[in-house]
Amino acid sequence: MTFDWGYFIYILCWVLTVIIVLRAVVSWFTVNPSNPFVVILNRITEPILMPLRRIVPKIGMLDITPVIAIALLFIIGKVARWLL
Repeated sequence: MTFDWGYFIYILCWVLTVIIVLRAVVSWFTVNPSNPFVVILNRITEPILMPLRRIVPKIGMLDITPVIAIALLFIIGKVARWLL
C-alpha cells in the first residue's frame, strides 16, 4: 500500500480553502482580534494571503486576496490530484 500524495495535497488544499472562507466570514463581524479562534485562523492563513496582498491591489475597500488564494488552491489541488 502506497501513500497517495496527490490526494493528500488535494485534501490539504480543500482544508485551507475552508479555513480561508472561515476567516473571511469572521472578518465581517466585530470580533476581538485576540480571540483564540481568530488568532488560529490568522496564523494559518496569513502565510498564504500576505504574499498575494503584495501583488494584488485592493479594489476600493475590498480585499480580493482570499478569492485569489482559493482559486490558486483549487488549481493546485486539481493538478496535484491529476499528476501525483
